[in-house]
Amino acid sequence: MNNYDYTRRVFWKILRQYGLSLLASVGLVAFLALGCTLFFGTFGFWRENMILRYVIHACADYLPLLFVLCTAVCWLGCTVHFIRKPLDLLDELAEAADVLTQPETEEAIALAPELRELEEHLNLAKSRALRAAYAAREAEQRKNDLVVYLAHDLKTPLTSVIGYLTLLRDEPDLSPALRARYTGVALDKAERLEDLINEFFDITRFNLTQLELERSPVDLVRMLQQVAWEFQPQLAERELTCRLDLPAALEYSCDPDKLARVFDNLLRNACHYSTPGTEVNIAAAVEESGVVLTVANTGITIPPEKLNRIFEQFFRLDSSRASRTGGAGLGLAIAKEIVELHGGTISAQSRDGVTTFTVRLPPP
Repeated sequence: MNNYDYTRRVFWKILRQYGLSLLASVGLVAFLALGCTLFFGTFGFWRENMILRYVIHACADYLPLLFVLCTAVCWLGCTVHFIRKPLDLLDELAEAADVLTQPETEEAIALAPELRELEEHLNLAKSRALRAAYAAREAEQRKNDLVVYLAHDLKTPLTSVIGYLTLLRDEPDLSPALRARYTGVALDKAERLEDLINEFFDITRFNLTQLELERSPVDLVRMLQQVAWEFQPQLAERELTCRLDLPAALEYSCDPDKLARVFDNLLRNACHYSTPGTEVNIAAAVEESGVVLTVANTGITIPPEKLNRIFEQFFRLDSSRASRTGGAGLGLAIAKEIVELHGGTISAQSRDGVTTFTVRLPPP
């Protein structure tokens, strides 16, 4: 909304009201003068009363002067009213500003009819601020809950690592098999501890850094093949297979490191939520609208209410699942930000146990 155009429209609206009020006042005075003249000229009851006859004759003798005086009084009243009107509107705007600075209150902003357009814009801004404040509080609460959860969960693997390392130190006569077993458990718990610490770093980086792209030409097919190859151990651990449906080559200008992180997050998500023994499908195609990349896995069907929030910060699909697969709820949120920085979109569909993430990028 152009502020100059809007204030000019309000000015002309008030000026028009001022002119119409003056015309109406003058018209009313003229109508009353004419009406009184016709009324007292038609009916003669006033002639019998000396005082009334004197007043009416005096008014008739000074009718032009009375008309001018009445018109002046009406003009003065209208002028004072419309001089005060901008001040009244300013008071309303000040009250609206107070309401606008308190987005937690759901009180609607109400302004004078002259400011109806501005009222709509302010209420729209207030509703956006209310939604943003609610989302910020919710995200902050989820983050705080997650930090408490991670801090508490750090104790378990750390205690196990210390316990098994203490056994290895204090029991030098352990059999090689038992020593290998204790070492394996300690290593597994240490890796889990590293995952949790990395999640803390992810939370910090996501809140304190601004992602910036460093574009360069890259073959998306080779990128997807590389990401899929790196996930072979995780896929094998979950008894999953990966099928690639890719063209021979697909050159694209992007930030390869950040876009690889998108598919790293999508594949990690697929590994966590796929049913063992199923297949993860990665596909790429070039359409008129741009490049379309999909990652599909078979598992549980995600309910629509959770599917709508799956790209929110710190949102975890299943907060009750084991801590070994629990993430900070940042992977998909970061993926969404990276894709949007590339000018694309990312969406998710879940039907009949098949969940498909679709990344659409602008034409190369």
